[in-house]
Amino acid sequence: MTIPRILIIAGSDSGGGAGIQADIKTVTMMGGHAMTAITAVTAQNTVGVTAVHPVPTETVIAQIDAVVDDIGVDAVKIGMIGSPATAEAVAERLARLDGVPIVFDPVMVATSGAELADEATVAAFGKLMDVATITTPNIPELAELSWGDDPVHAALKLVSDHRCAVLIKGGHEKGEALVDALIEEDNMTSWQGSRLNTPHTHGTGCTLASAIAVHLAQGLSLPVAVDRARLFVRLALRDAPGLGKGHGPMGQQNVRLDSGDGPRLNQVTLPCSDFEATRDFYLTLGLTLIVESAPDYARFEAPGGATLSISRSDEAAAGATVYFECDDLDEETQRLSRMGIRFEHGPMNQPWLWREARLLDPSGNVICLYRAGEARRFPPWRVKS
Repeated sequence: MTIPRILIIAGSDSGGGAGIQADIKTVTMMGGHAMTAITAVTAQNTVGVTAVHPVPTETVIAQIDAVVDDIGVDAVKIGMIGSPATAEAVAERLARLDGVPIVFDPVMVATSGAELADEATVAAFGKLMDVATITTPNIPELAELSWGDDPVHAALKLVSDHRCAVLIKGGHEKGEALVDALIEEDNMTSWQGSRLNTPHTHGTGCTLASAIAVHLAQGLSLPVAVDRARLFVRLALRDAPGLGKGHGPMGQQNVRLDSGDGPRLNQVTLPCSDFEATRDFYLTLGLTLIVESAPDYARFEAPGGATLSISRSDEAAAGATVYFECDDLDEETQRLSRMGIRFEHGPMNQPWLWREARLLDPSGNVICLYRAGEARRFPPWRVKS
């Protein structure tokens, strides 16, 4: 499998929460190779930005040329751009990358409220949208880039003017429900979810754009790339380590088993006859109890994000069930069925919020292909830590 080569053009965040640092963590955890062209060096932490030093335009372009001429690029992510001259030079350089998807996150203001792009730089963003495959503004950024009070109408104008797709990010809207909308020239896709109440949101836009870039480099369509990138962001928000006094960094480090390319072995269920003794055994091993429904079921989490469950069974012949998470369960089961693989049952929605299909391997071991997303590690009934 070829590793996706992602060129990140963005500023450096000394606190490690956003910018180049968040981009590298995201690309790496998703199995890609991150390369960088740094546009600015910032002094910042979770409470604010205290200094910004733009990198000279010629140095930014030299970084891009060094990467393109040797390693090659499968997708580009653009974040903080530094200056109008850099925006125009980067757009001109990227226009030569025929067929390479480009994700533009129009960074204007840091999560802390600090301005990261002046009016002249924002005015030059049009050049970058002209070469972008998709632009990913939040609601305030969209208002700066277009006109009108209706975000969809504003996004449609950008699509018409620049021939790029626009992802409207609804995180700045009020209320518990969140809506993101992908506007393409001939299609609109929307997602609705619940707000995750956490102050540790530094780097969400960077992380989302980089995750989209990885999926586009893998050849996925825009709607699918956005869908999977959104899951990565939500899980990284849930995994935030709680660092700093303000808007802390996200936790990209534990997400790879939930979002990526191909089936992922991330869950095993074992039978047990003595529930309490088995539960205590795995707690002693150092696993974290995340679900408990005594005396029949418990689920544990291991460092790195894999989960293991115990399920009470009185049958001596009962064995383990091995779970492989699939990004598109229905597509995967159809593919295997065409290859002659027989399933005990096809994809079914389960009351524990997983969608599963079951089969046996040639030795009779139970295999489960499934799609759980957030519900594997973060179901509504997760044990409070």
